[in-house]
This record gives sequence, structure tokens and C-alpha cells, in this order.
Amino acid sequence: MDFLLPMYTVFKKEWRIMLRYPSWFIPLLIWPVIFPFGYLFTAKALSGTGYNSLAQFQSITGTTDYTTYMLIGTTIWMWINTMLWSFGSSLRVEQMRGTLESNWLCPIPKISILFGYSVFQLLISIIYIVVSIIEYKIFYNFKFVGNPLLALLIILISIPAVYGIGFIFASLILWVKEANSMVFLVRGIMTIFCGITYPLAVLPNWMKKISQVIPMTHSINALRAVISSGATIGQINKEIIYLICSGTILMILGILSFFYTQRKAKDSGSLGHY
Repeated sequence: MDFLLPMYTVFKKEWRIMLRYPSWFIPLLIWPVIFPFGYLFTAKALSGTGYNSLAQFQSITGTTDYTTYMLIGTTIWMWINTMLWSFGSSLRVEQMRGTLESNWLCPIPKISILFGYSVFQLLISIIYIVVSIIEYKIFYNFKFVGNPLLALLIILISIPAVYGIGFIFASLILWVKEANSMVFLVRGIMTIFCGITYPLAVLPNWMKKISQVIPMTHSINALRAVISSGATIGQINKEIIYLICSGTILMILGILSFFYTQRKAKDSGSLGHY
């Protein structure tokens, strides 16, 4: 109860703020259409009027549907991006408001505050993904070849990895006291190494090795295999096993990094520093 009550309180606070200031509604409708637009039309422009480039794309990716291929990557990228900006910087926002130190004085498990933010951000991400799929179908003729339940399973087992990174990120920002540059750094790494809009086969070998360590790479590859090519669970079992293992490790590391940051900030008295 000592854990769930503050977690629910943070969730309720963020929910009330969201309903009271609905400025998020317009971006929710616009971004799923606008953000992939540049990538899709750039790919169309660079491929030319012939079909040679499309055949080459199929030989590398196994599909000719480059639109769906890119939409899957950009959706995961936007999930990571919103997680970093909202959940990842949540403790830093409290610190800048001057309320983090007072929250730390409450006799509650401090990590429950961060879990409350994570549950709220997860709800927002689910809403965003659902809206994106609907708009992709309307504007981009998004094609779902594989099993939707298997795609949902991939997203669910990706959650611990995504929010494990978020826990580490939120703790790190309390140290560096700068959210913007850290967000740009992390999402830049994801953009380059995870193959958001292009197949990993085009990367140099040393970059491929790094990309295989990042869990989001396996999430995107598995979703593309299921949605675009109709892959079965047996064909993506390596990705599933890696996501489960990496998610467990990252969540444990995230929790440990939070406890370490909490102890060091308390000892140094820097918790309330701007």
C-alpha cells in the first residue's frame, strides 16, 4: 500500500494536468502524419522512377512495402522520444519546480514516484500507437500482413527494456541537470543504430555489432517481420528471447541506478539544486 498509493497519486496528478491543459491533443493527431512524411517522400525521390531500387530494397529487407517498413520504425522512435521527454525528464522537471526535495521528505518508497510517471507515460504511449495505426491506415494505406496479437506481444515484452532505459535516463539527468542535450544524444543513437528508416544491412560491420546490442533494434526487426512479412513466433524467437533478457537486465539496472542516485543526492545535499 505504501508503494501503490504514491504511485497512483502521481498518475492521478499527471492525468489531471493532461485533461486540464489539452495542448497535447493537436500534436497527437498531427505528428503520426507529419513525422514519417519527410522520410517516405525522401525515399521516393531518391529511388527514382524505375523499379531497380525497389528490387534492391526487397532483396535486403524481404518486402517491397517500404512505407509500412518505415512507419514501424518511426512509431518506435516516437515512443522512445516521448518516453525520454516526459518520463525520462520527470524527476528533473520536479527538481526545477522545487518540489522534488519536498517529495523526497515524504515517508514513502521514492521509486514509487518514478513508477507513477512510468505508468502514466505508458498509457500515453498506448494512446499514441493506437491513433498512429488508425492514421497510417487512412493516410498511408498501412498494411498489416501478420498476426496483430503477435505484434502486440512484441510491444508488451519491449516495455521493460524501454522503461529500464527510462529509469537510467531519469537518474542520469539528476546528475547532469540537463535534459535537452541528453534526449538528443539518446534518440540520435537510436536513430542511427536501430535502423529507424533503413535496413541494418547498409551499416558498416562495427555499427551492426552495436545495433545488435540495443533492444529497440530487435523490437523493430520483430515488428517488421510480423507486420510486413507475416512471420510466426518461431521465426522471431531469437528477438523475443533477447527482448525478455535485455528488458530484465535494463529494468534491474534502472532501479539500481535510481537507488544509487537517491543515496548520493541525499549525501551531497544536491537534490534541490537547480
